[in-house]
Amino acid sequence: MKRPTLLVLLVLTGIVSISLRAAQGPPADPVAAMLAAKPAAAALTVEKARDNLFVIRGTGGNIAAFVTSRGVVLVDSGLPGWGQVVLDKLKTVTDKPVTTLINTHVHFDHAAGNVEFPPTVEIVTHENTKKYMQDFHPVYGVAAAPRTSIYTEHPGHGIATRTYKTQLTIGSGDERVELRYYGRAHTGGDTFVIFPELGIAHVGDVFPNKGLPIMDRNNGGSGVAYPDTLTAAARGLAAMKVNTLVNGHMPTQTTLADLQQYADFTREFVDAARAAKKSGQTVAQFAAAWKVPAKFTGYSTGLGDSARNDAQVIWDELK
Repeated sequence: MKRPTLLVLLVLTGIVSISLRAAQGPPADPVAAMLAAKPAAAALTVEKARDNLFVIRGTGGNIAAFVTSRGVVLVDSGLPGWGQVVLDKLKTVTDKPVTTLINTHVHFDHAAGNVEFPPTVEIVTHENTKKYMQDFHPVYGVAAAPRTSIYTEHPGHGIATRTYKTQLTIGSGDERVELRYYGRAHTGGDTFVIFPELGIAHVGDVFPNKGLPIMDRNNGGSGVAYPDTLTAAARGLAAMKVNTLVNGHMPTQTTLADLQQYADFTREFVDAARAAKKSGQTVAQFAAAWKVPAKFTGYSTGLGDSARNDAQVIWDELK
């Protein structure tokens, strides 16, 4: 083959390769993909955590369903458009109606399904979460998150009908559910939902998975306070004999020891960011250099550009 012909072929091959990469585009945003998924009961899984406690996965945040003699206490409602699908899936494990819906926090993947629940369902949140529902601010650092309020689209339906400040008891005896607020972290209204007789708590996205969390300052979240909130929560849950956790986005349950380790992980990140700012580094410099400490096996840098976003929150709080 003549040299000019070979050169033409190489150029053409390069053009085709570039064109294919351009057509494929960047990797799909997991949040955008989650929001684009068509609601379907078949997409959900149900795990029996205890005889009367089930975990529903597949619609944004993990959902807990506590079946009592009076009805179902549900923790979180999932993504926009998935509320009825969750209710349909719940019918595969119980014919009792949902009487109470507790939201761990305001985010669209945990509370947007509220609008599809009957008005007879009592919706319970921390008092700050109700305010965030009413005011609406997009999730900080998540570009694909909704930019409009689903509650405005449904004239206020789905907003909390009952709130608490630091703690609340729902039910009694072995069907008791305890709600606790330990401080600012993922948002300013994160609720820990505790089932004392089962030794289980739903911790929402304060401990979503083993990666950097979202510090949503648009909805009251805090980077500086985050580790202290986790430590207080671990202490409080230990006092209530909790040993198993339902996390916001983990595929399996975790333990109290995992929560304590997550507090250490978050504290190391916050302390590193604090030291970097003090030394004169920029947010970009710190985020580019930061790596998950080797001792935190199985941990990640979180969703998208969490290191940079979280560092910015910490930088601004330390002004």
